[in-house]
Amino acid sequence: MFSGILAAVTWAIETVVIAFALSMSPLVDNAGEAIFLAPFISTFVHDAFSAVFSWIYNGVRGKLGSVFKALFKTKSGKWVVIAAIIGGPVGMTGYVMAVTYMGASIGAVASAIFPAIGSVLAFFFLKEKMKWYQWVFLGLTILGVYGLSFSPDLSPKNYLLGILGALLCAFGWGIEAVILAKCLKDPEVTDEYALQIRQTTSALFYGAVILPVLAILGFKEGGLGPWAFTASLFGSSWKIILIIAAAGVFATVSYLFYYRAIAKIGASKAMALNISYVAWAMILALLLDVVWHIFDKSHAIAYPSVLTIVCAIVVFVCSIFAAADFKEIFAKKSA
Repeated sequence: MFSGILAAVTWAIETVVIAFALSMSPLVDNAGEAIFLAPFISTFVHDAFSAVFSWIYNGVRGKLGSVFKALFKTKSGKWVVIAAIIGGPVGMTGYVMAVTYMGASIGAVASAIFPAIGSVLAFFFLKEKMKWYQWVFLGLTILGVYGLSFSPDLSPKNYLLGILGALLCAFGWGIEAVILAKCLKDPEVTDEYALQIRQTTSALFYGAVILPVLAILGFKEGGLGPWAFTASLFGSSWKIILIIAAAGVFATVSYLFYYRAIAKIGASKAMALNISYVAWAMILALLLDVVWHIFDKSHAIAYPSVLTIVCAIVVFVCSIFAAADFKEIFAKKSA
């Protein structure tokens, strides 16, 4: 459970960092609107950096041989590849689309329904049983996430594309978690190996399939196709690349903790803990506001409302209760 919470904290940092990158030119047009290719290109670069960090992590530990063995000699390793395509190109693109077109807060809320979808799938395919009170706490967590970002003044940039992205994210991540939970039961496939396979597959699929398809369909920005536009970022917009690379670092750490939680406590419970990242993102945004005010007194701190504080507490408490099996806990204490 501690791994699941750490996964949420580091993913909250990733959320803030990637949202900042997506607000910078040339990923936005002159009117401040996100360009169409931004979610696809940023996700490709994001996963590519994360894959590199994963290779370095396993390489330093002398585990690359074990990774190749897990990939080519086990069925579970091949299923991780399938999960990678569903969770990476499908789920991650949907997530970035939701953040881009509906804002970081609403996008996070919309994509946060993935634990509900994943828990239902885990119930049918993995026989993971959740107690009635765990379903109640999961529902309360999702309601708390909604309350965190509710505002009558919200104005999504493109509601339909944002909703489409949220649905892709929810189903992509939900299905991915269920497949991974099954794969991680194989002793030959550890969470570290699965992460390297996942991020490498996702980056390669983006580069070899998604970006070329977008080019064939004629999508361009500033007269440049997807690959040319991506290459231009490494020249004139290297600051964006560094920010996305930083997001990739936090994503790698988050995935490591998340996969560890899936392996130890199951997909349903790990996903319930993971959506608390929305509340952690709110706390992080407040801390950044305070730091900004310290260096620039003219910057006003946006203090959270009572509703926001209550919803944050609901998310923290209910996500933990949704992942906790009280019967098992009390049985261990009695023993």
